[in-house]
Amino acid sequence: MLTLDKIYHASYVLKEAVRPTDIIRTSGVTNNCELYLKPECLQVTGSFKVRGAYYKISQLSDEEKAKGVIACSAGNHAQGVALAARKNGIKALICLPDGAPISKVEATRSYGAEICLVPGVYDDAYEKAMNLRDTYGYTFIHPFNDEDVIAGQGTIGLEILNDLPEADAVVVPVGGGGLISGVAYAVKSLNPNVKVYGVQASGAPSMAQSLEEHKPVTLPSVSTIADGIAVKQPGDLTYNICSQYVDKIVTVNDDEISAAILCLMEKQKMVAEGAGAVSVAAVMFDKIPELKGKKVCCLVSGGNIDVTILSRVISRGLLMSGRTCTIVVELLDKPGQLVGVSSIIASCGGNVTGVYYERGGEGSAINGCFLRLTVETRNFEHIQEIKKALREGGFHLVDEQ
Repeated sequence: MLTLDKIYHASYVLKEAVRPTDIIRTSGVTNNCELYLKPECLQVTGSFKVRGAYYKISQLSDEEKAKGVIACSAGNHAQGVALAARKNGIKALICLPDGAPISKVEATRSYGAEICLVPGVYDDAYEKAMNLRDTYGYTFIHPFNDEDVIAGQGTIGLEILNDLPEADAVVVPVGGGGLISGVAYAVKSLNPNVKVYGVQASGAPSMAQSLEEHKPVTLPSVSTIADGIAVKQPGDLTYNICSQYVDKIVTVNDDEISAAILCLMEKQKMVAEGAGAVSVAAVMFDKIPELKGKKVCCLVSGGNIDVTILSRVISRGLLMSGRTCTIVVELLDKPGQLVGVSSIIASCGGNVTGVYYERGGEGSAINGCFLRLTVETRNFEHIQEIKKALREGGFHLVDEQ
């Protein structure tokens, strides 16, 4: 059984392997509450996962350690298991789908694990891991549905209440539920008055739907930029703990996640991956009205974002926060029109970063054309100010929202 004593024991064991991450007070993220961050994105391996993996491996018998461990993951869990195994001096074999990003494969390898690339997707890699476990007697380290793993993740709850004892609420990312199960159990056991809220991606709401339907639900598919929490089905252990200790689970979409990643970079100088930023997204976009005026701690669970998609995420975040927009202007194709448009935008403090010209089509004037402008702006109010100035300048805007 999961107990508070087990979580305290995990905290003692983890002193040799992980760093306690400091609580950080934020500014400029939200005006709705007093917001603090628990930055597990600054943890060794770049995420909280090493906590549960290390504690689980530390509790194995000598016989189990001699045979080694196996895991299946394309992300943070793989790296956590690899580092934990190396620190315990045992073999780790990680099964990865052959389409996993090279950066994640090499990061896992750098921690000393043996890599087994499996043709196909995650489910194929999982099946291969099960076959190898049964063949060679490895111990499978589950990413979330294991009491020792949950206890390791629960040490974060102890740290939050130790550093921020006056907290009213804790907001936690949710995938399979291992993290929030441990945090919620620890927090509620020490102070039942503290609210614990979970956040999932709207494209992978497995735990949210499970709690609504009062049974573990398996989603037919998942789709989100928050790949670290893209889980089709929660575990039975995590479902039972969440049912008892979690106050509410909400969802955020990919646009909101992107905006949160951008906000953390700009306001806090902190790099978060999609899964790590969902907690902040929920607060930014007021998904949990109960937090208004409260002292809130958001857990930023990881920072291992794939740099190849970072620019796209930033672009999406700029759009979601009103920092960039597209304005389409219908014009007569004659000299001086672009100067007139750009002058108005400049006078309003906007910055044109892209111009696309196209001639008018059917239904427009023969000498008509369209200008599609990409403009850097301050916020949504600034966008409306620029559009109003253009209309007052005699220009016709197309597809206004």
